[in-house]
Amino acid sequence: HYKSVAPMTIDLALGIDFGTSGARAIAITPVGQIQAQVSQSFRSSASALDGGLAHLWKETLFALLTALPLEVRRQTRAIALDGTSSTVLLCDHQGVPLVEPLLYSDGRGAAVLDAVRAIAPAQHTVISATSSLAKLLWWKQFVLAERPGLSAQSIPYLLHQADWLSYWLHGQLGVSDYHNALKLGYDVGELRYPDWLLAAAIPVRLPEVRVPGEAIAPVTPQISAQFAFPSDCYVHAGTTDSIAAFLASGAHTPGEAVTSLGSTLVLKLLKRSMRTDTSEPVTWAALMTTATSTSQVASRRC
Repeated sequence: HYKSVAPMTIDLALGIDFGTSGARAIAITPVGQIQAQVSQSFRSSASALDGGLAHLWKETLFALLTALPLEVRRQTRAIALDGTSSTVLLCDHQGVPLVEPLLYSDGRGAAVLDAVRAIAPAQHTVISATSSLAKLLWWKQFVLAERPGLSAQSIPYLLHQADWLSYWLHGQLGVSDYHNALKLGYDVGELRYPDWLLAAAIPVRLPEVRVPGEAIAPVTPQISAQFAFPSDCYVHAGTTDSIAAFLASGAHTPGEAVTSLGSTLVLKLLKRSMRTDTSEPVTWAALMTTATSTSQVASRRC
């Protein structure tokens, strides 16, 4: 007699990568076997009439999820998303963008670099026209200054691209990771916002910062129903696109370096300890922090 056997279920992890020109997703097994890959290019333009750039990102995210095979979605138990470093936006308490996002390469922060230098330690990573903090201070001077008397509910959230997109999956507004938060001024050694940043009293809600890969929350009931993800599928804290590329390369020994070429060329080198001399244009990010050790990756954008 012929006996049908139901297909064996495997817990899958879904990684989603947002770059400059589009996004892609890959579903893998616990041992790294690829089960599905999909990609989506961004539409050529995004205007305020069709919701702007942030709406385009969300539209692309949902298109990626729809393109995944149904059986893959049903077996997905973990999701993590990366975005371009220092791409940020301001949104209200419902996640609705209040301004157009500023991309990683946007240099308008040059207009407020003196303000950045006035609060940040000398030679700090944030002293750059394209840092998240420079963009935030630009918004403070040219956008938020025109909105005096903000109520507690109306104080905007500052989120990175990966933070905001992940919010639409797990529903917890205002959560980031310490890779994305690095160029905002977050101290990856102390795992907290430094006193000099908190003392600046910028009228925004800074994101709660988690360890990259840490589980944040399960997908919302709406996302579970729309895409057939299990109710116990968790969304995890993400990272930046170039660090995701570094991790995907398999580099794990101090001294190993990885280059990733996209719209810019990024060189990353693994090191056991963080360099304290920051006179060179090098960004440091902790890859993993435990009670006994921290691995650091040095990044240089060429």
